[in-house]
Amino acid sequence: MKAALVLGLAALTLLTPAATSALSVQEAILLAKPAVALVTAEVRGEVTLNCGRGTVTVRPTPFIETGTGWFVDGKGYLVTNAHVVEPAHRMPPWVIHELKKKAIDQACVDPALRAQGLMRGQRPDLEDSIRRDATARAMATAQVTSRPMLSVLLSSGVSLNAEVVKFSPPLAFDLNGKPSPEAGRDLALLRVKDAVYPAIRVSDREAQIGDPVHIIGFPGVVLSHELLNKSATLEASVTNGAVSGFKQDSIGQDIVQTDAAAAHGNSGGPAVGDDAALLGVMTFTTLTPSGGAIVQGFNFLIPARDVKKFLAGTPVMPGQSKFNDAWQAGLDALFAERYATAVARLAEANALQPNLADVRRVFAEAEARMKNPPPRPFPWAWATLGVTVLSVGVYGGMFGRRWWKNRFRIVPAQVIAAIESGRNPQLVDVRTKTDFETSPLRLPGAVRLDPDAVLAGQPEAEPSAEREQLVVVYDTSPAEATAEKVAQALRARGFKNVRILKGGLGGWTNARLPVESKSYLPSIGLEIYKNLTLGDLERRKFKSGELIVREGDDPRGEAFVVHAGSVQIRRTFDGVEKILSTLGEGELFGELALFRSAPRSADAVAATEVELLVLKAERLDWLIRNRPQLTAEVVRRLANWVVQTDRERALSNH
Repeated sequence: MKAALVLGLAALTLLTPAATSALSVQEAILLAKPAVALVTAEVRGEVTLNCGRGTVTVRPTPFIETGTGWFVDGKGYLVTNAHVVEPAHRMPPWVIHELKKKAIDQACVDPALRAQGLMRGQRPDLEDSIRRDATARAMATAQVTSRPMLSVLLSSGVSLNAEVVKFSPPLAFDLNGKPSPEAGRDLALLRVKDAVYPAIRVSDREAQIGDPVHIIGFPGVVLSHELLNKSATLEASVTNGAVSGFKQDSIGQDIVQTDAAAAHGNSGGPAVGDDAALLGVMTFTTLTPSGGAIVQGFNFLIPARDVKKFLAGTPVMPGQSKFNDAWQAGLDALFAERYATAVARLAEANALQPNLADVRRVFAEAEARMKNPPPRPFPWAWATLGVTVLSVGVYGGMFGRRWWKNRFRIVPAQVIAAIESGRNPQLVDVRTKTDFETSPLRLPGAVRLDPDAVLAGQPEAEPSAEREQLVVVYDTSPAEATAEKVAQALRARGFKNVRILKGGLGGWTNARLPVESKSYLPSIGLEIYKNLTLGDLERRKFKSGELIVREGDDPRGEAFVVHAGSVQIRRTFDGVEKILSTLGEGELFGELALFRSAPRSADAVAATEVELLVLKAERLDWLIRNRPQLTAEVVRRLANWVVQTDRERALSNH
């Protein structure tokens, strides 16, 4: 009986399914990760326009979109999302419109203000009038010469020009929420110059519930996080999860649902299994606001079989690469503790495509272990490997509640579609007074309504729009709570087409759509506000005529940003006090004493009632080191001061 029991257990053991992959998670990720690259779509332009003083040509700030791509073979073909490369490939009309608006500010508004001795923000009423006149005069006739460019950045730091060789448009919706007729698979095939590149194999196996998923890419929150070193080597991030369901998109195309985390910037990135083969391509994500924070929801992948269909008829040979052969052999030898072999094969991979971040790190590890082999402990790790079990719940009720909550919501892409179709939607800012006064940013062309006045039923507190016109309200409250109440109140007043901007102001900026300053800040002020958390900063208020800092004082490690009002910088020469400059909202001052580690060089006096943001020396130093655009603005302003000082000296010598 005992022998029979032993034989039965042995038989059950033989019948138990083997592990789906002989690779560890670490090996699988290392095999795929070198093939992942950062894709950048950039649209530069020269705008020729006439502000009324003759034709001029300016170059406004370019539009930039980033996403993730991956080499599908070793000859230089990459796959990414179509929506990542669309701005440079097809150039949506709003990109051209935005370039024109920037050009009008640069060529028309700024010179007109300078001619009157003003800077942006000092006279908002006059500035608005100048901008309206300039827009009416120059917008329709402005000519844009665009220069779109696609580039691929490898983890070695090498940047490659790319071209689109095949394009299947992304899923888009019209104003009524119906899919666009041209909607496709949201895939693009790119080509870079010939060389030997890593490649990811496309799986032949259908994904199953519970399959491990590893999403590799470049989420924007990691690339731009203020606490991370921006000068470090570019390296893709990996998030892990499992296949949690199978769905269809709005036009009936299959998609794979996963709970592996993803964010803006992961678009187009590969999702691989534990065998390092592609399970799907990241296409869109669900982010749910909760308590004021963004909580990761479920994400969706284009299945591997549809990637193969997209590649049909192209010269692509998925997964084939000389680099892969050397790289996998080196990893196999390293994990088998055959360090001399590992060093030789990893060196071969590095010679084929030099200095990729993962190859460089693993190669250094193999060399170190070859010189100093580690002891061989008892293999407790193998004995303690566990099995991760993920349960899948029923989401029907959750999806039903979500539909009910979102029935009046509209995403930023639908707002853009309404603008482009000539519907002329009225954008309405209904942030609370505190939120509105704290942030200097707003949606272009938005009007302001006090939500308390709307909810109180005040007759004048409503948008100046027709009752049938599309009205889009937005705020920054959790789950758009304030906007939802205002929208309900406006519908009760007879406005029949009131929508809530999903994600609010944050959803708009996350979609990389243009924003403008309430008070048209100078560029240095706009860069500072973009990189500061206002709730964490000390604020100080001064009455008109009150002294803020005195010449010769210790700076005490503080610089200041003018949040409201204006400040005069004064200095006494030969007993005569002279006003050196007048600074308006968004201007930085007091930083020179910090840069020089010296006492204050001039007095700062409140010209009006002033509210200042206090910028500590260590914070300013961090921003200078880690925010290149802000650094460029500071250097540009210092250069202008030097030129002005030299000019004044030359005049005084005469």
